[in-house]
Amino acid sequence: MIWFVTAISILFAIVDWLVYRRRIRYKNNCIRRGFIGIVLVSYLLPILLIGIQTLLPDNSTAWMKTAQWIIFLYLLLQNCRLGYYLGLLVDHRRQFSRTGVVLALACAFMLVWGATHGRQAIVVNRVEVQSPRLPGSFDGLRIVQFSDLHIGTLINPEKEMNRLVDTINALHPDLIVFTGDLVNVRYSELTPRYREILGRLQAPYGILSVLGNHDVGRYIKDTIQLPADTSTRMLVKTQQEMGWHVLENETVYLHRGNDSISVSGIAFDRAQHIYRHRRKIPDVELTSAYQSIPEGTYNLTLAHVPQIWEEIIASGYGDLTLSGHVHSMQLRINLFGRGLSPASWLYKRWSGRYEDGLGHTLYINDGIGYVGYPMRLGAYPEVTLFILKR
Repeated sequence: MIWFVTAISILFAIVDWLVYRRRIRYKNNCIRRGFIGIVLVSYLLPILLIGIQTLLPDNSTAWMKTAQWIIFLYLLLQNCRLGYYLGLLVDHRRQFSRTGVVLALACAFMLVWGATHGRQAIVVNRVEVQSPRLPGSFDGLRIVQFSDLHIGTLINPEKEMNRLVDTINALHPDLIVFTGDLVNVRYSELTPRYREILGRLQAPYGILSVLGNHDVGRYIKDTIQLPADTSTRMLVKTQQEMGWHVLENETVYLHRGNDSISVSGIAFDRAQHIYRHRRKIPDVELTSAYQSIPEGTYNLTLAHVPQIWEEIIASGYGDLTLSGHVHSMQLRINLFGRGLSPASWLYKRWSGRYEDGLGHTLYINDGIGYVGYPMRLGAYPEVTLFILKR
């Protein structure tokens, strides 16, 4: 996130200077001072953010929530200025751009809407997945996926999680799967009250989950007080106490009569963390996850990061692979099929359904929570209902 803010700041600094030199410096003192004040505040915000982050001994839940609002305010100021600057291009002969004011207000409205409504407007996507490898008795199996809850940065956790649970239960799933990032920094974000809420999830085959990069304690600064491994173990233990089955390079089987299908979960390891925002993740260990699966068995794989999909299908598994992680970077313009998102700059596959043409399907869920800024535009909180068909 720091590199992202730095890049935007450098770009805007150049544009701000050009606008000041060509338009603002000729105006009265009030306008000049107002412009300079807004610009200075927008650049002081990331400095404030980085300074406090550096000085604090740990990433507390309270600070992480505060930090995301600082980033939101920064984005609000930058985007409103961008809207006004675009208006100047249209009204280039006028001293005051009415078009710019309209665009600035439109930018402000969209960001505020995304932070108030968009971040909690759950969308249910229904996806039918057909495979001749699926046993006939499992035809019509209903699987619900949710992902990336990030409890520690939810603005109103109890309200948002209750809505989520009610949405999932109303779909009457046979199986519920969670594909990582339950918490944001540490296991204690999953309080007894939140465990109680998530414990209301119901499915005949139960709830299966995997860990994500935010679940394994990598963002804890004070690792003396709480080592990363301790936080990870406690989170796994807490999920187990909720009745969830955490799959860490492990395969379980669902049975109907004499038929069965396999569900494998890929553990989140060091290699995945290092390359989590790259287009490809090298050296992924998959062997232990798929040990002893009978040949010809239909396989559902849960993996937090979608970048390992090619390795999964190269191993001969993953008839259906479910992932999360990307969130579509919480920004998407829903045009032209999959839409347009800055996530496409970083990831080869970043949202929705992908096929390899050989019978393997990947689906990337956009997640429920939010990281970096408490806002979702276009990429709304997602619950996905899969119906398996033979």
